Amino acid sequence: MQQYLQNKKGLVKNVFNQVFDQYDLMNDLMSLGVHRLWKKNLLNMMNPSSNKKLIDVACGTGDIAKLYLNHVHNNSKITCVDPNKGMINKGKEKLKKFKNLDWIIAPAEKIPVAKNLYDFYSISFGLRNTKNLNKALSEAYRVLKPGGRYLCLEFSKIQNPGLDIIYKNYSKIIPSIGKLIVGERAPYEYLTKSIENFINQDELIDLMKKNGFENCAYRNLSGGIVSIHSGWKV
Repeated sequence: MQQYLQNKKGLVKNVFNQVFDQYDLMNDLMSLGVHRLWKKNLLNMMNPSSNKKLIDVACGTGDIAKLYLNHVHNNSKITCVDPNKGMINKGKEKLKKFKNLDWIIAPAEKIPVAKNLYDFYSISFGLRNTKNLNKALSEAYRVLKPGGRYLCLEFSKIQNPGLDIIYKNYSKIIPSIGKLIVGERAPYEYLTKSIENFINQDELIDLMKKNGFENCAYRNLSGGIVSIHSGWKV
């Protein structure tokens, strides 16, 4: 399933080249810090134990990897994947005290690792930035071990009409915040459009099933501003 905005030549790459240096600060400002709670919810759903291998795709600066390693007392191996070199470099610096991290610059649709390798696959706020949803999902299925679990935290569709109006009005000011902090409006205009254009919760479940995942389900957080989708490679 091709995504229109994301297939404009160089658009997503240019967006993240402009924002990676202030990425963590902008996440805090745009979500009023709530993105940290959403990510903790993802980890709680995953509930990993020691020596289980995670691949975190669209890893950004490594928030999920840090939560995961702290949860298992640093007794696991994690592969962090992101298409943006600047983001990877920020993550390496932020998590330099951790020695059991591998960093790979690659898109979600083509990850240069072997099949059947990981116990968990996570992707947070990255699926909607892929060029092809089916390829990203099929690649997730490929790299997971049989019995492995896929978890996706992503902006979704709000269920409450009143909250939806408030959220849409708030979204209109995000490019102005971006202009103030990063010096550019355009990346945040793209990000708000990508959220608006992304598929809904049930459509993502259907795509997961078509790409082989079983026991698929989702949990809405903050009234559906975001959702966590889960599926298993059986």
